[in-house]
Amino acid sequence: MNPAVGGAHPSLTSPRTIREILHRHGLAADKSFGQHFLTDDRVLASVIEAAGVGPSDEVWEVGPGLGVLTRALARVARRVVSIELDRRLLDVLTETLAHVESVEVVHADATTFDFTRATPGSVFAANLPYNVGTGILVRVLESARFRRIGVLLQREVAERLCAPPGSKTYGALSLLVAHLGHARIVRRVPPGCFVPPPTVTSAVVRIDVRPDALPDPATFAVVRAGFRHRRKTLARNLRMAGVPEEAVVAALTALSLDPRIRAEALDLATFRSLAQHLPPLAPVGPP
Repeated sequence: MNPAVGGAHPSLTSPRTIREILHRHGLAADKSFGQHFLTDDRVLASVIEAAGVGPSDEVWEVGPGLGVLTRALARVARRVVSIELDRRLLDVLTETLAHVESVEVVHADATTFDFTRATPGSVFAANLPYNVGTGILVRVLESARFRRIGVLLQREVAERLCAPPGSKTYGALSLLVAHLGHARIVRRVPPGCFVPPPTVTSAVVRIDVRPDALPDPATFAVVRAGFRHRRKTLARNLRMAGVPEEAVVAALTALSLDPRIRAEALDLATFRSLAQHLPPLAPVGPP
C-alpha cells in the first residue's frame, strides 16, 4: 500500500473539506448527475465491507465524486478503476488521487459503459448516482464480471433488490437479482450523512453473485411483460404483450395458477416454468 494514500489530503468525509474543495474549483453538487458526497466514515467502511474487498482484488467504482471511496478502496485493493462522467470533477480527482498509483480514472458514461472490460472475478463498490443507479447496477450484474457487489443507493431501490414474492416492492428487479445472486441490506443511511443531503434515506446493499448464473432471456421477457402494469393481472399483462388468450389460459392451467393472479405473487421458479409453457416473447429492456 502506498503510505501516502489518505494522508496527502485532509479527510474527504469532512463537510468543511468538501465545501472547500468545491469552492476552490468553482463547483457545486450537480443534481443532474445525482451527486451527494458522503460525510460518514462508518458508512464508507460499510460499503467496502459489503463488497468484501481484499488485497488481490480489482475493484470497479462508478461516480467517485471527490474520490473519498476511491482512496479508501485503494488502501485495501490491488487496483481500482473508477468511472466518472462529470468532466468538471476530473481535475478534482487528479488532485485528491495525486499520490494513489493504483487508481485509474475513466471519463465515461456508466449507463452505456461496457463492464465486460472488467477482469472476470472483479469486485464492484460504489456510491451510485441516485438518478441512474438502478440502470448502472443492472449493467454491472448482467456483465457477469463481478463476484461481489457493495453499493450505496436509495433505500427504495435497495428494498426492491432484496424484496421477496408478495411484497409491495417485489418486481422485475428483485427477480433479476434473485436469478443472478443474493442481495441483502447491511446498513440504512440517513440523509445527514451526505453533502448536500438527499431527500430520501439510503442503504448499503451487498450482492453475492452466483458464478454459475447464465442469461435467461425467455424467462425475463415473461417477467417484464408480467410486471408491465402492476395493477393488472398477470394474464392481462401477458395478453397485452401479444400472447394469445388461449396460450395464456393453457399455461396458467398447466401450472395450477389462479387466472386472477398478479405477477408479484410468483417466485422465480414459477416464472421459469411459465416461460416454458408460453410461446416465445420478444425480449424487452432491463427492469
